[in-house]
Amino acid sequence: MSKSESPTIRVRAYLTLAAISGVLVGSIVWGGIREVSTAFIWGGITFIVVLVAFATFALAADNEPAHDPDQPRLK
Repeated sequence: MSKSESPTIRVRAYLTLAAISGVLVGSIVWGGIREVSTAFIWGGITFIVVLVAFATFALAADNEPAHDPDQPRLK
């Protein structure tokens, strides 16, 4: 692995997965009710929710180096 690559997932992957989810939900809603505006709304809401969820999970799973609990983090 080179220095430019990081072990974490890049932002483009989060945006791609959220976009795929939004398009999938939007197409399902459009197929069910045949209203384009409602399908866009559902797809947009899904995009935002999935993007925020992935970002939250990435922050929660971030591996911090071990530290001594008796020492302050900020010096």
